[in-house]
Amino acid sequence: MSSPADRSRLERIESLLAEDPQDTFLRYGRALELEKHAEHSASLAAFHELMSDAPPYVPAYFMAAQQLVRLGRSSEAASILREGIEQARLQGNTHAAGEMSEFLASLPHDPD
Repeated sequence: MSSPADRSRLERIESLLAEDPQDTFLRYGRALELEKHAEHSASLAAFHELMSDAPPYVPAYFMAAQQLVRLGRSSEAASILREGIEQARLQGNTHAAGEMSEFLASLPHDPD
């Protein structure tokens, strides 16, 4: 459940985004805040927009995957993690690639 302070934080982020709609960190913060408000569709859409940037914003993959797991959508999360690992490697971000690889390995596997 979100508090009035959380709602105020989201409103502040959205106000700042109105001034600079391409600010990656504000867009990422907005996606995180939307999840806190249980606005999952909007949050996941915001993460996907960050993943569509050139270059993609690597932390968005991990956070979207974690949210999908919490929503019981592990196979979607696994797909996003695989994409995120590849993007992290392409960007030379071995730390993020390692974190996502560990999370992917921890997911339940679908039966063949």
